[in-house]
Amino acid sequence: MGQFKFEVKGGPPKVGLNLAGNIDEDTDFSQINLAGSSEVEIDLEKVKSINSCGIREWIKWLGTVPQAKFYFSNCPKVIVDQINLVDGFLPKTSKVVSFYVPYYNDDEGSEKNVLFKYGAEFTEGQVKPPAKVQDEAGNEMEMDVIEAKYFAFIKRM
Repeated sequence: MGQFKFEVKGGPPKVGLNLAGNIDEDTDFSQINLAGSSEVEIDLEKVKSINSCGIREWIKWLGTVPQAKFYFSNCPKVIVDQINLVDGFLPKTSKVVSFYVPYYNDDEGSEKNVLFKYGAEFTEGQVKPPAKVQDEAGNEMEMDVIEAKYFAFIKRM
């Protein structure tokens, strides 16, 4: 699933958007017309990667609708990393409503992405991870990120 794909749901003023694949130099955001939108909900669950050219195009594209309020859901680690690293990656008029946190169990070699939702596992400036995360076999798992770095964007919300 390397190629960039998108699906638009609804129309202005409220638009839903599902993005999938790789965001890179071949991504053509001009195909996604958000003109007249005041609310845009973007589901990023199926985004696999983003490179520096993709970041540049992403920021330019989101800037084409400065009046819109953006809601980002199901953000994978590749997106959370960019939110934390790139100033302006998300517009000031945006909110992350859910994102994935990678967990692992070293003994079993198991990995799992856990969805953190606004109001449950995090709110403005605070993170409250689940007390216990288990893999399918019931083995306890640990967070596979440096919390201070990975959750840095929440402190800026």
